Amino acid sequence: MKYLEDHEKKMRIAFTSLDKNKDGKIESSEIMNSLKALGINISSDHAEKILKSMDADGTLTVDWNEWRDHFLFNPADDIQEIIRYWKHSTVLDIGDSLTIPDEFTEEEKKTGQWWKQLLAGGMAGAVSRTGTAPLDRLKVMMQVHGSKGGSNMLGGLKQMVKEGGIRSLWRGNGVNVIKIAPETAMKFYAYEQYKKIFSSRSGKLGTAERFIAGSLAGATAQTSIYPMEVMKTRLAVARTGQYTGMFDCAKQILRKEGVRAFYKGYIPNILGIIPYAGIDLAIYETLKNAWLQKYATDSANPGVLVLLGCGTASSTCGQLASYPLALIRTRMQAQASIEGAPQLSMGGLFRKIVAKEGFLGLYRGIAPNFLKVLPAVSISYVVYEKMKEQLGI
Repeated sequence: MKYLEDHEKKMRIAFTSLDKNKDGKIESSEIMNSLKALGINISSDHAEKILKSMDADGTLTVDWNEWRDHFLFNPADDIQEIIRYWKHSTVLDIGDSLTIPDEFTEEEKKTGQWWKQLLAGGMAGAVSRTGTAPLDRLKVMMQVHGSKGGSNMLGGLKQMVKEGGIRSLWRGNGVNVIKIAPETAMKFYAYEQYKKIFSSRSGKLGTAERFIAGSLAGATAQTSIYPMEVMKTRLAVARTGQYTGMFDCAKQILRKEGVRAFYKGYIPNILGIIPYAGIDLAIYETLKNAWLQKYATDSANPGVLVLLGCGTASSTCGQLASYPLALIRTRMQAQASIEGAPQLSMGGLFRKIVAKEGFLGLYRGIAPNFLKVLPAVSISYVVYEKMKEQLGI
């Protein structure tokens, strides 16, 4: 009884907030306006579809009794909650940190849930990157030194073990894990600031504004930790004994090449954010809408597998689009550490790769990159869920 009474109060509040003209009925236009205020635009057909799912007497309006009966045993009493299922989550760490940051509600910010979620996501990223580090190092080696096709992957791994033992497979992973914390914090802070600049008078963000704010936040975070990206690449392609560790690597780069060396490959890296984040977001939204149109009859919750599938597919497509820029970035970062290699600009490298190896040369090392997507997603999801339990989210 207590549950039903409390639940009914919350549903009454939700009902009156939707019933803008206070006539005791909800019409499709009111549903459209309420969702628009949350930054979601839907067509009138879509709004009618939502109405019909609740409309028991076929009047194409929903009165209080229909609303209550529909939501009585559905625990989502808050519109934000239904949207939360489908929030594009960046928990899936596939090693590339170009995604648009997570969205947090006011409630999550007030209760401190946001930092727990960021912490859980950071831990998930650290474990998943460590688990897939050998494939990541193999990708960097293939991008820089050029081993053709997937057939040489095993040969590449054997070569790395022969050169520096099993431990060398994790070379450069330390920096890759350490940079998660400052990058996540910077991205979150920058995203909040950019959102304030781009939000409309109602304080809501549309998809385009979210994409611009997210891309700028990604670019800001990348700028702040970019020297660590350069160090990660240098450590990954280094010979055994070339550097004693992260700080030694930084000292040697600074001494031999100066401060500018820490920003080699910066331009292709920043340019890569736009196709990556844009395609990632667009494909995720498309898959989400397709699923909601076709299968969301009983509940808006699609379940773990659908969400993981949509997230993985969209991230992989984003990677595919920005991969040539990522390859050029890595080559520019590593150029100075390869003896006798000419120091080429972004355009010069692009022309050289296409002339020497054709268009496919721009996708060198993509096989180990795709191989690590599935284990990386699985590991980061499992660790994230366990961390959420520990932190009480």
